[in-house]
Order: sequence, then structure tokens, then C-alpha cells
Amino acid sequence: MIALDPSSAPSFESAAGANVSIVIPAYNEQEGLPRVLENLRAWRACGAEVIVVDDGSTDHTARVAAEHGARVLRHRSNRGYGAALKSGIRAAEHEIVVLFDADGQFDAQDIEKIVDALQDCDMAVGVRPQGAGSPNIRKPGKWLLGKTANYLARTNIPDLNCGFRALRVETAKRFLNLLPNGFSFTTTLTLAMFKDGYNVAYLPITVHPRTTGASRVRVADGFNTLLLIIRIIALFDPLQVFLPASALLFGVGIVYWFIDSVSLRRPNIPSGAVILIVSAIMVFMFGILADQVSAIRRGQSEF
Repeated sequence: MIALDPSSAPSFESAAGANVSIVIPAYNEQEGLPRVLENLRAWRACGAEVIVVDDGSTDHTARVAAEHGARVLRHRSNRGYGAALKSGIRAAEHEIVVLFDADGQFDAQDIEKIVDALQDCDMAVGVRPQGAGSPNIRKPGKWLLGKTANYLARTNIPDLNCGFRALRVETAKRFLNLLPNGFSFTTTLTLAMFKDGYNVAYLPITVHPRTTGASRVRVADGFNTLLLIIRIIALFDPLQVFLPASALLFGVGIVYWFIDSVSLRRPNIPSGAVILIVSAIMVFMFGILADQVSAIRRGQSEF
């Protein structure tokens, strides 16, 4: 993490600090948090609101945050990364919310360009250097998740789940009912905005090595990633999965029927072909139903 200097002070040519709330979810981050908040001091001096959401920490995270001038929200227990962000977004008093991490990997000097980008888009997201800030154990799951997201969004997403992003509070609140309480918050938010036609911009950012704490990667994260992929498909575009599956079953059933009836000269439709064709129809109908449920759920909001 770089030290604070005069050059890090925001110029606010297009976005006043008084319009910005910086939300930092924190769980047992008492060691790294002081340097993060010190680097945000220039923003607070210009009127920005810095909110630290202590997500049930067992150390002195909340006290450290308060001592460094942040507004502190506390969860009685550890509810998850997404739950902490939700609390911060709901409590934000300014027009624009910036999501920032407490581990010191993001650079406070990048905030201004992320905020300024909102002049031309609905959400601005940082793009980390390839492989930066991601443990090797997570990379296969992130690759598969990224491919799934690109397929659903019908576009190439440079950084699917970067936690450094900015959007208007009003926009963020429209999606809070859809967003999970865990680490998939940012992934789901990205896809929700793409699928609802919002403009999302990506900007390169600096990422510093973690110097305190440790990445909380569990063996269960691989399984959770698979569950997340299934959930995202069901929530955002079930027809993109159900229709190809239905077409495949139907095609295999027709080929089976053709081979059995024409090549082998059997007059009746084989039972295997019937099962495949009926399965194709059932999958298609399930897809239609899932698509309607998805549309109704995504149409709900906090307002």
C-alpha cells in the first residue's frame, strides 16, 4: 500500500467528494485497515463518507475503524461479504457508492477515475492485472465461472468479480433483493446489470500484494462455485441452458428413431426415442416456466 501524499488528493473536476460513500466490508482486518483508511483520508477531507461494516469480527476491527474517522456499522455475527456490502449500501447517505476492500490490495488513487467513469456508464468496475489478488486454488473455478458468465451476458467480461467498483446508490438498491450474502455478491451484481441492459465500464487498476491477514479460501469454495454457476443460470437466463438441452434430446431422439425405423426397417417408434422426445418437450416446458419465474423475480426491487 502506498503512503498518502498530496498527489493522492482527488481533484473532483466531475464528481464532488460530497456525492461519494465508500463502503468497506471488514472481517478481522485490524492490522491492514489503518493503512487503508489513512489512504482514504483525502477523500474524507473532501466530504466523502467512509463506511466500514464490521462483519462480526473477533478482533478490534470496529475500534480501529472508528479511531481513523470511519463511520462504523456492526454485525453481531459474521453474515458474509455480500451481507456487509448490503448493509453499507443501505446506510450510504450520498449519491454514489464505491465498494472497496479492507485488505490493502486496492489503491485509493484509482477511486477518482472509477467515480468519474459514471458520467458515461451505470457501473464502473476495476480490472485487475491478470492473476493478481487471486490464489491459485481459485483459478480453475473462476475460469469456469467466467466462461459461464460470458455466455449468459453475451459479452466478454474482463473482470467478473472484482470488489472495487462504483455505481449510484439508487441503482444498487434495485438489485439488493437478488444479491447473495456471500462472496458471489459482485459476480451476481455484474450479471444482473448486464442482463437488465445497464452500461458497465471496465478500467485498469493497480493491485498491491496483501501484506496482512490471509485469503479465506476453503475446500468448500469449489463446490460453492458450482452451486453459484447453477444459481446464476437459473436466475438470469434459464432458456439459454434449457433450450440447447431440449434441442439436443430432441435431435438424439429423432436420430435414434431414424436409425431404428429406416436402417433396421422396424415399423414402430422405439421406446428409447419416445423417452428422448418426451424428455425434450418436458425440458423445454421447464425452461419456459423457469424463464417466467426468473423474469418475475428480477422485476422485484427494494422500492
